[in-house]
Amino acid sequence: MTFLRSRDADGREGLEHPPLPEALTVGVYDNHAHLEFADGADPIDYMEALDRASSVGVRGVVQVGTDLETSRWSAEVASHEPRMLAAVALHPNEAPELDARGELDAHLAGIDELAAVPRVRAIGETGLDFYRTGDEGRAAQLRSFEAHIDIAKQHGLALQIHDRDAHQDVVDTLHRVGAPERTVFHCFSGDAEFAKLVADAGWYLSFAGTVTFKNAHGLREALEVIPRSRILVETDSPFLTPHPFRGRPNSPYLVPWTLRAMAAHLETDVSMLAAQVSSNTEEVYGSWDADPVMQEPTGPFAELA
Repeated sequence: MTFLRSRDADGREGLEHPPLPEALTVGVYDNHAHLEFADGADPIDYMEALDRASSVGVRGVVQVGTDLETSRWSAEVASHEPRMLAAVALHPNEAPELDARGELDAHLAGIDELAAVPRVRAIGETGLDFYRTGDEGRAAQLRSFEAHIDIAKQHGLALQIHDRDAHQDVVDTLHRVGAPERTVFHCFSGDAEFAKLVADAGWYLSFAGTVTFKNAHGLREALEVIPRSRILVETDSPFLTPHPFRGRPNSPYLVPWTLRAMAAHLETDVSMLAAQVSSNTEEVYGSWDADPVMQEPTGPFAELA
């Protein structure tokens, strides 16, 4: 097994992963996953997760770091795994704690170094989270967010946004500092009005399993009002498992459930939507097989790869 972390399962330790869905005819990518986590009664490592995903038409995964350790692991594994690209960052909720210990600048420097590693194609997830962090931590979050934006632009990488209860502040920051050319709102959580604002700015909206939840009317309305050229899909695994398996462990192989629900709501052909989403994803991150020579793992996490 190659897990870095186990999640507080809240009862999911007794729940198994859902069965494989029907394979997609046209493949797509999982725009955002955390394959370093163990979860459920039958945890699967990143290789098993990728094998299952490949078997149902999920062509590749963006593996996302949330601190320096998981960002290093993400970059290390992506360096030799052709089905994986990496995103590296300090999660917004990490910033206040690091700042309080006087370590934020050093960790940001570590992210800047990782941004130059081959197959690191995005800086993320970064942004603002006012749900878990109070007023006292917002200055550190904002400083970290602005630093990540600068790193993305300096290295010509995409930006993956974490935005929770902070819509306007995130947008204001992006406009004030200047957003990277390719900016993605991961696990989009806004309404139709906010979706239109994001899309009109030229940014991308990535929909997770939450769009399938029965009470997620606002997300489905958001999906309706944006150009299909702005749509991405993700799992945010092991979190946010799509209906009808909500509460069970999530994994990239469950992307077809979310994509089919999106296509049904939009009253469009699944394969047509898959082709559009796949094209959008490659516009943001480039090709998964763009590097002619895959590297062997060499860093501190080589034994985990």
